[in-house]
Amino acid sequence: MSESEKVEGIVLIPRPSRNFLNERQRIAYKTYRENLIKWLSRIGKNPETLEGYAPDTAKNYAAILDKFFRWAWEDDGFTTDIRHEDADAYLSRLIIADTEYSSSHLHNVKLALKAYFRYCDDVDEWESDVQIPSSSGVSQPKDYISLEERKALREASLEYGTIPAYAALEPGERQEWKLFLARRFGKPATDVSPQDWKRANGFKYPSILHTALDAGLRPVEVGRARTYWVDIENAALRIPEGDSSKNEDNWVVSLRRETAEYLARWLEERELYTKYEDTNRLWLTRHENPYGSSSLRYLLENLCEIAGIDRNITFYALRHSTGTYMAREEGLAAAQSQLRHKSINTTAKYDQAPVEDRRDALDRIG
Repeated sequence: MSESEKVEGIVLIPRPSRNFLNERQRIAYKTYRENLIKWLSRIGKNPETLEGYAPDTAKNYAAILDKFFRWAWEDDGFTTDIRHEDADAYLSRLIIADTEYSSSHLHNVKLALKAYFRYCDDVDEWESDVQIPSSSGVSQPKDYISLEERKALREASLEYGTIPAYAALEPGERQEWKLFLARRFGKPATDVSPQDWKRANGFKYPSILHTALDAGLRPVEVGRARTYWVDIENAALRIPEGDSSKNEDNWVVSLRRETAEYLARWLEERELYTKYEDTNRLWLTRHENPYGSSSLRYLLENLCEIAGIDRNITFYALRHSTGTYMAREEGLAAAQSQLRHKSINTTAKYDQAPVEDRRDALDRIG
C-alpha cells in the first residue's frame, strides 16, 4: 500500500503508525481506519440526518485519533479495542504534559474522542470527568467570548458546510458525494452539477457570522437584514430607520474589509438561487424562512463544535463581545454607534476594563 493512499482526502495510515505496525497489523488498521474516516466524513456529525463533519474537521479528528491509537499501543500493543478509561487517561496525560497544549486543541481532542465512541456505538456515551483548563487559567462568565474564540468562530465559519473539492475526488467518491448533495438540496442525483459543489462551499455562513460579529447583530436583525443594507464599497451596513431594532434612527455600522468581501461574494452567489427571486432579505434558511433565534442557535452550536469551544454560547454573546471590545478599543461613543444604542447609558455596561488591563494599571500606579 502506498504511504500516500487516501480516503476522503485523508491519509489512511500516517507514517508514524506505519513505522509502528508490522505488515499484518497495517492491513487490519487500514480496514478499520478506512471505515472510521468514511463515517466521520459522511455521517459522523449527525448519523440520524446523514450529516458528516466538514473536510477539515474530519481530517483533524482523524489525525487526533491516530495519535491516540499510537499512545494506546505503546502499553498494550496493537489493538482497536479502546475503552473509556483509556480516553480519560490520554486526555489527562495531554493536560499535564511537558509540552503545553492550548485549551482549544485539548477541546478538539475531547470532541474527537467523543466522536470516536459514537462510531463504536457504545451503549454508554463517553462523558469524561477530566476538566480542561482555560488558556488564561481565569474563570470567565458563561457569556464571555475571548478574542481567541472570536477568531476561532470566524475560521470555523469558513469550514462549516464545506465538502471536498470536485476535482480532488475519485469517480466513485464523486458519485457518493453527489448522492449526499442530492439529499442535502432535495433534488435527484442526476441533476447534481458542479454548480451544486460551489453552492455547498459558498459564502452564506461566513457572511452571516462575520457580519454578526462586526455589527453585533441581534438575532431578529439577522432575520430582518436586507440586501440594500450592504454597502460593499465603504465596508458598512446602512440600516434605515424603518428596519432598525429597538430604536428610531438610521444607522451606519462599520464592517471589516474581509467581511465586506464575503458579503460581496454572497450577494453574487445569492442571485443563483430561486428562493431569493421575490425577496430582498439578505439571508434565508434552507426552508426559505428568515433566520431566527432557533436557526441561529443551531448554526452557532455547529460553529462552536468546529472551533473546539466546548460550552454553550448564545448568539447575543457575540453582540456582547463586540460591545465590550469596541468600548475597550475606541470608547463608549464608538460602541454606542456600532451596537445602535439610543442611550449611552445602555452602552455603559460594556465599559468594563478587563482583569489584565486593571493589573497593568496597578503596575503603572505602583
